[in-house]
Amino acid sequence: MNIILRELELKDCEDYLYWNNPSREFHHWNGPYYASHSKEELEKQVSQLKNSLSKGQKNVLKNKKIIADKENDAIIGEVSWYWKSQETLWLEIGIVIFNENYWGNGIGTEALKAWIDQIFQEKPELVRLGLSTWSGNKRMMKLAEKCGMQKEAEYRKARIVDGSYYDAISFGILREEWQNFLEKEKL
Repeated sequence: MNIILRELELKDCEDYLYWNNPSREFHHWNGPYYASHSKEELEKQVSQLKNSLSKGQKNVLKNKKIIADKENDAIIGEVSWYWKSQETLWLEIGIVIFNENYWGNGIGTEALKAWIDQIFQEKPELVRLGLSTWSGNKRMMKLAEKCGMQKEAEYRKARIVDGSYYDAISFGILREEWQNFLEKEKL
């Protein structure tokens, strides 16, 4: 594995601020239909993270992990999860590769597979995981499929990006499908 998934650490805060800058290219692909944070809002958020970390608090990103380069521990991106429906134990997952130099070389696939596996291991009650994107993000759709996820829904003209309509796309994977996927990968 070329990457590790880990908590944000105090030493990461300046890099985290740099890589999350609103001018970074990944913002154009990662939910560009949602309002984005200003540089000032991001600086305030990172300052709060830094303050919490300096007081010894752990897991300051809550339901997120940093994707770091295994060799030099540099921040590459992050993975996340949130409840789509806590009542039915349905989590949605996400991934962002901040650093464009890592795009297109399999890091996203490696990180998302590790994240899916970690979540299913840590939360044995989960039956499924979902991932949502938009039809303009072809890389994310391909990534979901590479990780064994199936396209489950397409909501037509549900997202507006740069003044044009795109479809909202939902992928999912069941626990048993994930286990089968892992078995096939071992062959």
